Amino acid sequence: MTRTGDDTAPVLCHQCEDAPCARVCPVNAITHAADAIVLDEKVCIGCKMCALACPFGAITPSGTGIAGVAGFGTAAPTHSAALDPLLAWDIGVKSVAVKCDLCAFSGDGPACVNVCPTAALYAVDNAAVGQAAATKRTLAAAAPVGLERTLASLEGLDP
Repeated sequence: MTRTGDDTAPVLCHQCEDAPCARVCPVNAITHAADAIVLDEKVCIGCKMCALACPFGAITPSGTGIAGVAGFGTAAPTHSAALDPLLAWDIGVKSVAVKCDLCAFSGDGPACVNVCPTAALYAVDNAAVGQAAATKRTLAAAAPVGLERTLASLEGLDP
């Protein structure tokens, strides 16, 4: 989630076709499966390469500190203030990558789509993307082309 003034917006995984996060993962914890980029947190070693490679900032390293584990009353260890928060680490904390999983555990689909107040979010599969592209091509082919539009589209091109 990102906040600007009084407004907030979700930072979503774009489920990239050629996902940079999956390409840099040294243990293949991030893979392509069922029209989505899937992260196996059990395999993740917490190297944070995926978070650095994601162009949208949609991957966040996370872990449970010693103070958060039941039965321990020790204070949470601190880390160097000189480190960027993304690269910071705490003693005794196994950090793993966390990203949108399209609410795969829910039969209702992604929760963000269901609760979006403006209906700006929606989930599609590869077939829907192909159908949308075909519709756009059909509409573009049927659009009238006048001389002004043709000359404007050629403006600035070298012969």
